[in-house]
Amino acid sequence: EELKACLEGAAEDLNTKVVVLRGLSDVFAAGATREMLGRLARGEIPPTDIVLTKSLLEVPVPTISAMEGHATGGGLALGFAADIIVCAKESRYGASFMNMGFTPGMGITGLLEHALSPAVAHEMLFTGEFRKGGELGGRGGINHVVPRSQVLYKAYDIARQIAEKPRQSLELLKRTLSIPRRQKFEESRTAEAMMHAITFT
Repeated sequence: EELKACLEGAAEDLNTKVVVLRGLSDVFAAGATREMLGRLARGEIPPTDIVLTKSLLEVPVPTISAMEGHATGGGLALGFAADIIVCAKESRYGASFMNMGFTPGMGITGLLEHALSPAVAHEMLFTGEFRKGGELGGRGGINHVVPRSQVLYKAYDIARQIAEKPRQSLELLKRTLSIPRRQKFEESRTAEAMMHAITFT
């Protein structure tokens, strides 16, 4: 809730021209808690109520994920929802949903295909396998894979370049460039909700 409020605040603050999303140096984001997964499995909350990836996609200015640490499941989806992705060579990234017996969510089926080649994305979704950032470089839409110690430096360097531009122009370009991703994201969430209705039952 705090992160969602922060993203909404950045959207409303007309002085904000770019958002850098980061986690801890060793863990970017680990996805849903055991409690949240239990509530999803029991049908207490629908998977479509988890809106962090949607919130990041809807920020009107460019977003950068500085993924220094490891990311798994929903945490990987969150990082890959950014417009620009900077990963660490040493860190491990995985879509672990199938390892727990249920199908992927949070729009990751579409987000992963954007950030990686469809072939690599599909293999990671099927197997739940984790890959080091160094293995993912040059596989699609990850902008930069650098040593962990350089992730923040690279992200902030890109952010500085973006921040020199006028907000109105950044908003217009972001809206235009993100149309295919936002459409794919909504399609993915619809299909994922159907799969969840079956696998959680």
